[in-house]
Amino acid sequence: MQDLSRSDTFHAYQVVPRPVSMIIVEHAPEPSLIVPSHSHPKAQLAVAVKGIFSLHTAEGAWLVPPNRAVWVPGGVVHEMHARGQAVSNRSLYIQPDASPGLPTDCRVIELSPLMRQLILEATQIPLLYDENGRDGRVMRLILDEICAAPKMPLHIPMPRDPRLLKICRALLADPGQGGDLDDWARIGALGRRTLTRLFRQETGITLTLWLQQVRLMEALTRLSLGQPVTTVALDLGYDSPSAFTAMFRRVMGKTPRHYLGRQDAALD
Repeated sequence: MQDLSRSDTFHAYQVVPRPVSMIIVEHAPEPSLIVPSHSHPKAQLAVAVKGIFSLHTAEGAWLVPPNRAVWVPGGVVHEMHARGQAVSNRSLYIQPDASPGLPTDCRVIELSPLMRQLILEATQIPLLYDENGRDGRVMRLILDEICAAPKMPLHIPMPRDPRLLKICRALLADPGQGGDLDDWARIGALGRRTLTRLFRQETGITLTLWLQQVRLMEALTRLSLGQPVTTVALDLGYDSPSAFTAMFRRVMGKTPRHYLGRQDAALD
């Protein structure tokens, strides 16, 4: 078998005969596209250490803030984009049958304090670790933590209907624009009732909730770049910073300051 100890390409890690392997990757902030469209047989858990990045597939986009991770099942074609700053991540590649409880869809997950410590420990474990020894037990515990991790609402599903896509692209270009369902229906040249029915049918959620997700993900990106809460809230169409903070706490379980704070154990 080839020497993988110094490899820094994800291709090499697909052939490691272990249920879990890890690669550490550093990306410059430009260009935005940091990992072009590709797929791989093993599943991937990409952990954001520094910076914030997004995962894109044909089904939608997922935002990954620092100290969180995105799960990508094996075989899913995807690409990753930096969001305005340098990105550092840890990627774990996992055999699809490593554990029966592993997710079957793309998702952003919250990392428990235990999981963050396990990932730090895994960076010191050799690729060809002893599966029956202490290192193997660490890797199996990582699998358990992935299976138990809560799913985070940082996903924007994308419709396929061209009329709906026209509406979504307009809102993605300017998430803070005003308007209601009638205004958005006019953009897509369809009726309000048709818009409501078709959008839920194709994405699984309402357009109102979809726009909330878009604004939340845009807010996280801007806040991670140091923009003030007041500026972000008003730019994204909220009546006041308190209204934005209330939405953020309702969806994320924490205020913006606490969510992006450094109270979490760092992974670098």
